[in-house]
Amino acid sequence: MGGAAKVGPTTVPMVAGIKESLKEVGLAVVVTATSTMLASNAMAIEVLLGGDDGSLVFVPNNFSVSAGEKTITFKNNAGFPHNIVFDEDEIRGGVDASVISMSEEDLLNGPGETFSVTLKEKGSYSFYCSPHQGVDMVGKVTVE
Repeated sequence: MGGAAKVGPTTVPMVAGIKESLKEVGLAVVVTATSTMLASNAMAIEVLLGGDDGSLVFVPNNFSVSAGEKTITFKNNAGFPHNIVFDEDEIRGGVDASVISMSEEDLLNGPGETFSVTLKEKGSYSFYCSPHQGVDMVGKVTVE
């Protein structure tokens, strides 16, 4: 009466249960990966420097972010060189514009070049592109 195992009708439901569990685990992995990608995208905002039509604008030029939660990435698109300078007279008191800005001499010269900043203090922040400020290449971000 040895060692032969008996395979009965309960084996099939058990295998089906394992397959179903693996499907659930796979689904959970996909959902987690998708949530992570969405969360990382929600943690950044991209502002184009220059419109697709070559106009000297920020796209978007007026937007809001949550304090300290989103990185704002300014990306050269058209009509460069550009830079991003926060107007010291048009930002929240106590925030050093030179810390969050590019210097007026620094420029993004090539397509796709970027400058990123995370604003931690609530308030309104006006910014401009120094080479194109005279043609009204200005923007505003509200930090909530």
